[in-house]
Amino acid sequence: MIRLRLYTTLGCHLCEQFEALLFHLANEAPVLDRVEISEDDALVERYGVRIPVLADAAGEELDRGFEAPRLAAWLAARGWLDEAAWQQLQRELGGEPPRPARGAVIRGGRRYLG
Repeated sequence: MIRLRLYTTLGCHLCEQFEALLFHLANEAPVLDRVEISEDDALVERYGVRIPVLADAAGEELDRGFEAPRLAAWLAARGWLDEAAWQQLQRELGGEPPRPARGAVIRGGRRYLG
């Protein structure tokens, strides 16, 4: 089971995007303990400009996890990355050129059937 702590606050659109990305890239659905930072001045001081921040059971933190490569690397280091989902996301984000269909050729970003 993947159990993580997520430092967040209400209305944080980056936190919402991050959670969607986390659930997409993790090789099993993580259990999130959400910590609302606005209720504690010390947490606001520590995490206010860094949220969303994810912490594992050992207390190792990841901030700016909404950047897909950072989150993928963090998950991979713990054995929690769904490699197929990560490869698909990289293709969608343009990190890898699309594969042409059999008999097709890609020139200048356009696909031509052979």
